Amino acid sequence: MSYEKVAQVKSRIIIGTKQTLKAMKNGEISELVIADDADRQITQKVAGLAEELGIPCQRVDSMKKLGAACGIEVGASTVAIRR
Repeated sequence: MSYEKVAQVKSRIIIGTKQTLKAMKNGEISELVIADDADRQITQKVAGLAEELGIPCQRVDSMKKLGAACGIEVGASTVAIRR
């Protein structure tokens, strides 16, 4: 998955760790994107749950670029795509 795919499905994305974890537990997520430059302590929880639930997880290099792909002016550590 790339920044372009996130930008294309803007209407189906969830931005941020707390919202992503909640949606993952509710079975609403089909794919997950994690920024490599995000705080590992934060992204570890999301990556671990994704592995546990069998949710495909892609990594990108930049929080800033991921946030821009989502249409926000700040960086995004995690972005989830709803089913």
